[in-house]
Amino acid sequence: MDRYPPINSGYPHFLHGGDYNPDQWIKTPEIWDEDMRLMKLANCNTMSIGIFSWTSYEPEEGKFKFDWLDSIMDKLAANGAYAVLATPSGSKPAWMSEKYPQVCRVKADGTREAHGGRHNHCRTSPIYREKCVIINTELAKRYKNHPALLVWHVSNEYNGDPCYCDFCLEAFRQWLRVKYNNDPDKLNNEWWTTFWNHTFTDWSQIIPPDNSIHGLMLDWKRFLTHQTIDFFKTESAPLREYTPDVPVTTNFMGTYPGLDYWKFAKEVDVISWDSYPSYHDRDDDWKYAVETSFSHDINRCLKGGQPFMQMECSPSVQNWKPVNKLKRPGLHRTEALQCIAHGSDTIQYFQWRKSRGGSEKFHGAVVDHCGHEYTRVFREVAGVGETLLKLDDILGTTVKPETAVIYDWENRWAIDQTEGPRNEKKDYLPACVAHYRQFWSAGVPVDVINMDCSFSTYKLLIAPMLYMLRPGVSERIERFVADGGTFVTTYLSGISNENDLCFLGGFPGPLRKLLGIWAEEIDVLYDDEKTIIEAVEPNPAGLSGKYKAGLFCDIIHHEHAEVLAVYKNQFYAGKPAVTVNTFGKGQAYYVASRNDERFLRDFYTCQIRKLNIRTVVRCNLPKGVTAQMRSDGKHEFIFLLNFTRDKYVIDLGNELFRDIENGSEVLSHLELPGYGSRIITKPV
Repeated sequence: MDRYPPINSGYPHFLHGGDYNPDQWIKTPEIWDEDMRLMKLANCNTMSIGIFSWTSYEPEEGKFKFDWLDSIMDKLAANGAYAVLATPSGSKPAWMSEKYPQVCRVKADGTREAHGGRHNHCRTSPIYREKCVIINTELAKRYKNHPALLVWHVSNEYNGDPCYCDFCLEAFRQWLRVKYNNDPDKLNNEWWTTFWNHTFTDWSQIIPPDNSIHGLMLDWKRFLTHQTIDFFKTESAPLREYTPDVPVTTNFMGTYPGLDYWKFAKEVDVISWDSYPSYHDRDDDWKYAVETSFSHDINRCLKGGQPFMQMECSPSVQNWKPVNKLKRPGLHRTEALQCIAHGSDTIQYFQWRKSRGGSEKFHGAVVDHCGHEYTRVFREVAGVGETLLKLDDILGTTVKPETAVIYDWENRWAIDQTEGPRNEKKDYLPACVAHYRQFWSAGVPVDVINMDCSFSTYKLLIAPMLYMLRPGVSERIERFVADGGTFVTTYLSGISNENDLCFLGGFPGPLRKLLGIWAEEIDVLYDDEKTIIEAVEPNPAGLSGKYKAGLFCDIIHHEHAEVLAVYKNQFYAGKPAVTVNTFGKGQAYYVASRNDERFLRDFYTCQIRKLNIRTVVRCNLPKGVTAQMRSDGKHEFIFLLNFTRDKYVIDLGNELFRDIENGSEVLSHLELPGYGSRIITKPV
């Protein structure tokens, strides 16, 4: 598919807006009218409403008050704007916690949490589920035909934090009964409970957490995802019943480790997520841009390339970091276009108008405490809105990369919980981003997938630290390579099965035949300790000279693989450090150590050339600049994004492009100011 339908067919344009909290201003309704005026000036067309409004909806149990929301919905419709209408379960009313204490979570030590904060409800509590269904039914019935209703925003930033109440523990045990066919012996075997005499003889004996049983802890995390999804489905049921044509979403949080978004993605109609990069915390802003692009690409891939929603970002500043620096001029537009470039069909903010009080009163907003439009931030937001008005041709388009990086939540859980070979700075996510960065810098689109996704459409598949292998994965990787694909993996791969039981017969387990190596031991180095690897000449993988390596160093034997680099020091000097094995029509590489940036650049530059992987533009990009693309099959829409303070001129060669914003021709050279961005297009 070259173009997906709009998020809601009733509004076939980019959405631009933010989290709006009009119930904070009920006593000053004149501000509501001023908000409508300012929304038009900011070119905003969509507001997320009611995210934390339960008490405003239901000040007393069973007594509903929607007149204020009626006014806001009507005002939005009258002004040609729309609502992403939220259900309020992210923060429960005080009256509910007081009357029904079971809705509050229980800690691991058995004490119940007091009312306060947010996102701390028990997802299993029958009372809480009942109350959510009641309020959501009221909302769905009341607004099902309202012209302002565009999307349902269910709850807010679900977390995977556990509750240890009796309801949750019994639900977990029931989940285990289903998974293990009501057979405790099967569970004991899969969890290897004879270790430390942890064998269970009755389901009631299973009580998390127990960090010594890794299979238990993995299943506990899987259960938390399962239970959160089940709670989401309960919340969503009345919305789907009364408004079957209105899309339903909930906002994810990038690579947040508490929930497996690959499983959650199946239950939402459109992916949405909240993006808060930490720009200006260091000089290399572009490295934050790489990390953000990585998360954008995950969210595009969660539903197979379907455009997503950026539900939240800050238009100016955050408030929760140690030092909260203002976004420098120009960066907001470039950050917004980066999001569009990687597949979003919306730009939305937290927040529209700054709160007067509470913990987020200094968090960035489109409308500051001054209350007017004469601010730098407001002007930049209005400028983004003006640009979005010109991008209808891009709406619904996607990209079909030839390269994929595997980032898998369950694999991360398994790596994080295992004790050894390092217990700090295992850095699975940074390792994945480091490999991804080489393609971002070269202007090569990348999919970020999990190990259950199809591999067949790619030329190059990269799986850093593929520690866990779920059933069937190694066989699918073998087929991918045998059919002509190129596979790259690293140290700490092929170690355990889905329940963190180590493979027997030599690592990398089921990948040993494909990779043609045996990993005998793995050495780990201190943070500031380095070793050296050296390329074998001549080198078919583009490696040359010596490279620094650190943290992880696999000591491997090449069984039928070709050696491309060797260690130069330590007691394993002369042992292979990089290998390649021809398998069927393809090749499989093993990188035995965590190597420096120059190694990754040389290695992947060669792969891009060898595999004829297409770059978005035919030129070398300066450090900190990327080129990303979306296409409808007839035209390519190219985003040139500069995440540095420096001005650059990009040489586009002899190709003819058109500037999508002003329609002018772009020939040969294109200037990008510091933190600047351009969108150009050409026929396919």
